[in-house]
Amino acid sequence: MGRAAAMALAAEGCNVALFARRGDLLDQAVAEVDALPGNAGGLAVPGDSTDPDGLSRLVAATRGRFGGVDVLVNNTGGPPAGDFGQFDDEDWRSAWELTLMSTIRLTRLALPALRESGRGRIVTITSSAVKEPNDGLLLSNAYRPAVTGWSKTLSQDEARHGITVNCIAPGYIDTERMQRIYAAGGDPEGDRRRDAQAIPAGRFAEPSEIGDAVAFLCSTRAAYINGITLLIDGGLAKGLLS
Repeated sequence: MGRAAAMALAAEGCNVALFARRGDLLDQAVAEVDALPGNAGGLAVPGDSTDPDGLSRLVAATRGRFGGVDVLVNNTGGPPAGDFGQFDDEDWRSAWELTLMSTIRLTRLALPALRESGRGRIVTITSSAVKEPNDGLLLSNAYRPAVTGWSKTLSQDEARHGITVNCIAPGYIDTERMQRIYAAGGDPEGDRRRDAQAIPAGRFAEPSEIGDAVAFLCSTRAAYINGITLLIDGGLAKGLLS
């Protein structure tokens, strides 16, 4: 989903800096960005989102290459699947660092440049678990809502600086992580088919559909959309306020 967001923003003419652990995939993504028509340029910064020094390096490299930061998209892989009895203290600490603290740290580092921009955008990709907890994803159910609460508060504080702060809560998206979760079960194809049939849209979303939503929330057209969590789940959630 992070790659899809980068491609969607680049297609709108944005320069994009991409940050992830796998340098080879970063280089591939930057090559795709550079091949797009227009003035979009890509920057690959390998690193781990749980490493504060890596996040500092990302912001410094972005400002050095592009002169500033107008948009920040927070997107990390989710914590491991499992139930309460499977996790010890270290598992909880690791999930806290990955899911919550990486987002807080990177936003703190980027905030001065976003304020300088005068039209900063922060979009954090969370999970549909912030609306309805997901079976077997306890760590995500605990920490994704914490990200949402933090984001809502930040949206109130930063609006005066022209910054909007929003979240996107994806449902079933056809990502590598989702494929790994199904592969760990006893009947991957059957489980996937069952879950797809439960979605009113009858299918999983493509990552590009999340990317397009990110691009809209980062646009000037979305300047008055602030503090929301946009659920993208094909109509699966049944709550009136979902």
